[in-house]
Amino acid sequence: MSAIVLVGAQWGDEGKGKITDYLSARADCVVRYQGGSNAGHTVAVHNEKFMLHLIPSGILYPETLCIVGNGVVVDMEKVLAELQGLQQRGIDTSNLRISLRAPVVMPYHKKIDALEDRSSNIGTTKKGIGPTYADKINRIGFRFCDLVGDREYFATRLKTMVEYKNRIIQEIYHEEGFDYKELMDQLLSQADQLKKYLADTSYLVYSAIRDGKRVIFEGAQGTLLDIDHGTYPYVTSSHPTAGGACVGAGIGPTYINRVLGIAKAYTTRVGEGPFPTELFDETGQQLLKRGAEFGVTTGRQRRCGWLDTVILRYAERINGLTDIAITKLDVLDTFKTIKVCVAYRYKGTLIHEFPEDIKILKECEPEYIELPGWQEDITGITRYEDLPLKARAYLAKIEEITGVKQSIIAVGPKRSQTIVRDLMYM
Repeated sequence: MSAIVLVGAQWGDEGKGKITDYLSARADCVVRYQGGSNAGHTVAVHNEKFMLHLIPSGILYPETLCIVGNGVVVDMEKVLAELQGLQQRGIDTSNLRISLRAPVVMPYHKKIDALEDRSSNIGTTKKGIGPTYADKINRIGFRFCDLVGDREYFATRLKTMVEYKNRIIQEIYHEEGFDYKELMDQLLSQADQLKKYLADTSYLVYSAIRDGKRVIFEGAQGTLLDIDHGTYPYVTSSHPTAGGACVGAGIGPTYINRVLGIAKAYTTRVGEGPFPTELFDETGQQLLKRGAEFGVTTGRQRRCGWLDTVILRYAERINGLTDIAITKLDVLDTFKTIKVCVAYRYKGTLIHEFPEDIKILKECEPEYIELPGWQEDITGITRYEDLPLKARAYLAKIEEITGVKQSIIAVGPKRSQTIVRDLMYM
């Protein structure tokens, strides 16, 4: 048995798509277990780039079973567009399966999301993710099995729900609502197009693990965006952490043997919320430009800062990390000196653990150590031993502080720009 969970160890955008894609070449099954079209992965293959939002990165391997689990909220319009885009580029998508239990993002979810964000200032992607999860918890949402099951029952429920959502949209926000009949026709047409992909994915995942297949669980976003363990309220509406893989895929925790945390060699964040190591100077701009730090889903410019190992130690504890993959190490190639945050200073007191209270985090100042940069181009290096001594010293310091071994080092966006130190588990 070989089942590994891939999680973002920061605020998302760590390069999970690249690492998932790399490991997918050795995997029999790739499972997306949470989030929705608010997430985005960029995968570079040869001279082509694939931007994926809902479909697992393993879709580029025709022999790999790709599963969208019950923990993912699915926008049918988006997944159909993504499928069409892949098919037009010659990618076989017949290996995709979507959970019958997966919640469906409705058009009214997206509209309400955009309207609510006007006053909340959370920085939502306006993709309807939060409202869909809210309806799921309130037990008034729709799942795929509702759309392809008893259609008379679905029509009755949908009519009631459209009336309810229209009251919110019209009376609170004074915006135009939805026509029930038009919406029902649209939803049923989309569901019919996706019907061939729908399955009991929990059983498929269980069967793959039971049969000794190699399974990767792919999370979206990152640890610090977890609804419980992230920088609340500036978080997503699901569990990107390793524990979310079990619930979002429908398998027990005893079936997982490894948890690989993905972390950039520096830190970025999109949207609002505290960010202790954020840089507002020329160095921050240099990280932004060299790292091409713009969101795949929204195009928003990412905030950039030095590596924060307080966060990485927290991610290790929350996820039970067995390994770390360091990405975008090459972005630091030109720096003469590199800083690493090893603790926070709060009102004169040094703290080493990530604070639970966001008000405290907002007032924390980073406590740095400085390391010499290597100032060499490392993008063509494929062996760890060939990295500059100072680059290896930087990686060794991260490993020493976090207490987690590094299995993979990425020195560029392409598959070939990957240094493997330990992949025995795959």
